[in-house]
Amino acid sequence: MANRERNKTENERVLNMEITEVTGNKKEYIDLLLLADEQEDMVDRYIGHGQMFVLDDGGVKAQCVVTKEGDGIYELKNIAVLPAFQRKGYGKALIDFVFSCYPDCKTMFVGTGDIPSILNFYEKCGFTRSHRIKNFFTDNYDHPMYEDGIQLVDMVYLKRE
Repeated sequence: MANRERNKTENERVLNMEITEVTGNKKEYIDLLLLADEQEDMVDRYIGHGQMFVLDDGGVKAQCVVTKEGDGIYELKNIAVLPAFQRKGYGKALIDFVFSCYPDCKTMFVGTGDIPSILNFYEKCGFTRSHRIKNFFTDNYDHPMYEDGIQLVDMVYLKRE
């Protein structure tokens, strides 16, 4: 009973959130951006031409950046939820919101490391595996990166149509 009540409270909290587009200083959120993409010059490659959204629920809890890659083709370049608020529905809420912002979206791509927990998250959000870019992380970042104790090497792309 206690777990059910706690989950209900968490779900109600998510229902009170507000998601807004950031049109001003996107770098104000650099600490959150770097949770998902830990090298600032890589973030700089897409932050200027991407649309950024932040999720506020008694303070900013999550953000994402989406770029238009072609006619009806978008890419979720960066999505991050503060560690203390992960697994509470904020990431999924952001993804659902993003799809409502782009009615012309035929395909949304997202690239990530080959990490089972992250791939499972995207698959639960309706993404399926698309393709992979070999050695993306080792070729494009100036230091080895690890997630869940696994070194990031290849970029795995998923898509949702």
